[in-house]
Amino acid sequence: MRNEEVERSKSRDAIIVRTSVIGIVANVFLAVFKALVGFASNSIAIVMDAVNNLSDAASSVITIIGTKLAGREPDKKHPFGYGRIEYLSAMVISLLVLYAGITAFVESVKKIISPDKPDYSPTTLIIVAVAVVVKIALGRYVKSVGKKVNSDSLINSGEDAMLDSVISASTLVAAAIYLIFHVSLEAWLGAIIAVVIIKSGAQMLIDTLSQILGERADAQLARDIKATVTSYPEIGGAYDLVLHNYGPDSYNGSIHIEVPDTLSADDLDKLIRKVTLEVYQKHDVLLTAIGVYSVNTRDPEAVEARGKVAGIVMSHAHILQMHGFYYDKAEKMIRFDIVVSFDAPDRHKVYKEVCEDVQKAYPDFTLQVAMDTDFSEE
Repeated sequence: MRNEEVERSKSRDAIIVRTSVIGIVANVFLAVFKALVGFASNSIAIVMDAVNNLSDAASSVITIIGTKLAGREPDKKHPFGYGRIEYLSAMVISLLVLYAGITAFVESVKKIISPDKPDYSPTTLIIVAVAVVVKIALGRYVKSVGKKVNSDSLINSGEDAMLDSVISASTLVAAAIYLIFHVSLEAWLGAIIAVVIIKSGAQMLIDTLSQILGERADAQLARDIKATVTSYPEIGGAYDLVLHNYGPDSYNGSIHIEVPDTLSADDLDKLIRKVTLEVYQKHDVLLTAIGVYSVNTRDPEAVEARGKVAGIVMSHAHILQMHGFYYDKAEKMIRFDIVVSFDAPDRHKVYKEVCEDVQKAYPDFTLQVAMDTDFSEE
């Protein structure tokens, strides 16, 4: 499995680097042309647009560096690899966008206070129009590739490029207003552009920090994994799925399965190995641990108790599920897990009430009740 993972990672990294190089070349050319046009026409909006293109080129450089670092092989110090570096590179990109926006806003305010008259020419307007088309095409391409390979850095760069096309188009509108009505909106437009850039950078930063902090696993991925696991006839249920993200498309995880108490250790070992391999092949998720819940199948009294306890547990609000039930008549013990929703005002209070109600129904039994969390809860 490790060789397959390495090959997929290398292919993904090559796509990201190639796309980023295309972005660098396009943005450098656009920045140069816009800067020349901006200074020649005395247009602060076009000059700020050129600065924004330079920040985009820098973002692509950071994406390449981040991808190369993230692709390093796991080692003793970082046994799960360096994939999370991609999140750090995405954060740096968002900070660059923020800086570009703040710089543009300061310069625009200066021009509002001390305005200059722009001097547009047909060549100027043609160059800006071409830049709009190029940025739209570049943005759509980079964003689509980013989604395909699950690269937040590329997605951020693509969204920023699409935003740039709107910005460039707005400079054309300002030019048209000036040429028709002789009213210069250059500085004010520059300020508006800056605010849009700042807002975009701030949102990128918030999204990236959320990923670094740790978000719940994608609910659809969790459902798909559980469906694969429970497709085996010996497995009655799959619970407690925990996925740890170590970079885009890099998941390790664990899960619990319910199996009949008649399975031998040999049968269970074979089953777990099959499940682990199929989940990896279908979902690119490595299950590093599969816990086991043994289910009573030979004692009718235990089956009846399971139904009775489930009815008591599920009658409480905010209980999502009960699992891992086992009825030990000899030891006078009942054990099971309950999943309490994050929507509950007080999860521990719900847990306590459930335990008390079950204890009333079975006063002679000792309870072992674990409060679980559904980490993929929607």
